[in-house]
Amino acid sequence: MVDKKPSRQERTKQIREFILSNAEFYPKNLISITAQRFGISRQAVNKHLAVLKNEGAISVEGRTKAASYKLLTSLRKEFNYEISKDTGEDEVWRKDIRSLLEGIDKNVLDICQYGFTEIFNNAIDHSEGTRVTVQVERRGKIIEIQIEDNGIGIFTKIQKEFNLSSTREAVLELVKGKLTTDPERHTGEGIFFTSRIFDAFSIMSADFSFHHLFSGDDWILEGVAAIEGTIVMMQIRETAAQTTEEVFDQFIAEGEKYSFSKTHIPVFLAQFGDEQLVSRSQARRVLARAEQFKEVWLDFDNVESIGQAFADEIFRVFRNSHPDVIVIYSRANPKVLRTIQRVSTDSDQQYRLDI
Repeated sequence: MVDKKPSRQERTKQIREFILSNAEFYPKNLISITAQRFGISRQAVNKHLAVLKNEGAISVEGRTKAASYKLLTSLRKEFNYEISKDTGEDEVWRKDIRSLLEGIDKNVLDICQYGFTEIFNNAIDHSEGTRVTVQVERRGKIIEIQIEDNGIGIFTKIQKEFNLSSTREAVLELVKGKLTTDPERHTGEGIFFTSRIFDAFSIMSADFSFHHLFSGDDWILEGVAAIEGTIVMMQIRETAAQTTEEVFDQFIAEGEKYSFSKTHIPVFLAQFGDEQLVSRSQARRVLARAEQFKEVWLDFDNVESIGQAFADEIFRVFRNSHPDVIVIYSRANPKVLRTIQRVSTDSDQQYRLDI
């Protein structure tokens, strides 16, 4: 059966929705990626941009190849809440937030509900603050939800509760999942999954800004001026295709059915400043609490090199002492890969992901 080609009107709608979904993430090369996606000329893309500009959906700064595109806000609401034992994230969602997201697909609405209720509940139960501020903004085809509290700060609290050496180490532990300061009432899964289901996710607290981008599975950690409390920002395209179930399923180890049994650890978070990953203590920091999972996925993106002691601690010592935990790895450059192979057996190649 031959697929029916979209009508000119449908194709125009597809192109403009693509522009409104991607201008936020590709402001400098929006024309080129749109032209490539639809097989049209740059001049044709410019005509669509001109229409969207006239409609007040997008603005343009600069000219020709130096132009940058920005979505204009169509909705912005801010709410302030006092934290008390009677504050309920589900009630806030139903009363104030849900009505601002009319017209979006169910998978995107489910993601927004999951992320909002998880992060708002964290502010209630863990922040030690007195106030939460929520901002909801819609720009083009982008939804942004920001939740800010005036508490102790998420990284500072984790550092103190678990007696960690720095806020950066707190970031590393948070990313692994299953970390909570209140295990009787929480599983430590909320931030882990929320950071992975949105197109863009950021936490700003203490002296760090931590970002994750869904499209390329990119992780960014930046130093910032000290921030009191915690600010969490979540962005998603109205046209996003991912679902909460699909993302949850990525972290169920083989042979498991429903449990959160697989973690993904960006190894570069264990680096401090310009130091290299060379020691056994650094490796043990990477693998702290790894025995809580059936499968541990180590992502070596942005890691230039590792030392033999670091590799040996992970790929021989840890594996020998925890034979029930499968350690897999990905995005190791040739230099890192040689070090891993030096301490591993030939059979370990089955644990390498070619991504």
